[in-house]
This record gives sequence, C-alpha cells and structure tokens, in this order.
Amino acid sequence: MKENRKARVMFNNLFAGVIKESPEGYIFTYDYDYMKKGIPISVNFPFNKVIYQSKHLQTFFKSLLPEGWYRDIVGKKLKIDENDDFGFLIKTCRDTIGAVWIEEIKDE
Repeated sequence: MKENRKARVMFNNLFAGVIKESPEGYIFTYDYDYMKKGIPISVNFPFNKVIYQSKHLQTFFKSLLPEGWYRDIVGKKLKIDENDDFGFLIKTCRDTIGAVWIEEIKDE
C-alpha cells in the first residue's frame, strides 16, 4: 500500500468528501457542507457517520474500477500495479458512468 495518496469524491459535480490511504487502510470522510445539502453517495455511506474506515478499499469504490481485460490494458498504459486498487481509483475514475467520480489530490 502506498500511503498518503488521496482524492476528492465528487457527486453530481459537488464535492462530497475525501478518500485517502492511511497505515490502517482506507478512510472516506464526508465534507460537512455536503452533508447539509447533498444526498449520501451510496446506501453504504449514510449520513449517520462522517468518517468511514476500512482495512480494504470499500466495495462501493471498488465497483468504480475497471475490470478484466480493460483493467489489464489501462494498468499497462498508466503503469499501475495490477494489485493497486487505489491507484486505479485515483487514475481512472474521473470519467465514470454514474454520479460519483474521483479526482486525485496531488501533494499540496
């Protein structure tokens, strides 16, 4: 796991929160302003919590990732390790089919 990578989670072009890597795994945190005016990004992430932490990348975010032969091609082209789900998330989920998309946050 490459620690300290992070990304903005967007919902219908609204900033919904941040997902990041940590030594303990993955953390998704809702933006407080978004919680006042938005809707949950998924039934797996209701507003009754602000922070969601998991040892593994949450299933909701994994569902955004490319799969199969397409994942292989994209991984080779972008030089992403085949086991680096977070790398795929931050490098390939900017232009998704659904309302949620991911924007990598570069070192600030």
